[in-house]
Amino acid sequence: MLKLEHQTLNDRAYGALKQELISGGFSPGQTLVIRKLAETFGISTTPIREALQRLVAERLLEMQNNRSVIVPLLSAPAFEELTRIRIAVEGLAGEIAASRMSESGLIDVQAMLAGMQRAIDAGDASAYLSLNEAFHFAIYQHAGAPILLNMIRDLWGRVGPYLKLLMQADRYVPQSNDAHRRIVGALEQRNGPAVRASLEQDIAAAAAVLSESLRTAD
Repeated sequence: MLKLEHQTLNDRAYGALKQELISGGFSPGQTLVIRKLAETFGISTTPIREALQRLVAERLLEMQNNRSVIVPLLSAPAFEELTRIRIAVEGLAGEIAASRMSESGLIDVQAMLAGMQRAIDAGDASAYLSLNEAFHFAIYQHAGAPILLNMIRDLWGRVGPYLKLLMQADRYVPQSNDAHRRIVGALEQRNGPAVRASLEQDIAAAAAVLSESLRTAD
């Protein structure tokens, strides 16, 4: 039983760290200090260390020559490749979800859409990004495709640390909810191809802003 409990704690540490990557809780290039993370999560260093090793093996984190673990820095070509893959798999998940989403699920995404607009109007970048993540994954979960959902989570784990940069781009913020409105409209009509097209537009518009930032940094 002790071994099972230990494994459960390791899985919980892994899940929490991966969620921080997805949600942008860590920044690109940030060094992750085991002791500080253990203090933050209120657990010992061992499950944190093992969770970091697991994320390094999955290439969501990177180990340096000095054995420190960092959030990877993406080159512009790598980011563009990730974007192409995201467009394909997230568009597919959205198209499938259109015919499977429950009425309560549709009400939830409508509420998230309204919440994102309030966050934009209030200039609350943190609330917007949190709702944006919830909005997308609420749709993808309704696809009922767990393998596809895990692929999307891995992709978000790579791009999540960069999403905060979106809210610093003056040209992106005013139109950041436009594609979301089209997505919800297509969901209301159960129009899978239109959901897919609008998701693709949403991802591409955000990626264009981030790609420009990455090219400037390079």
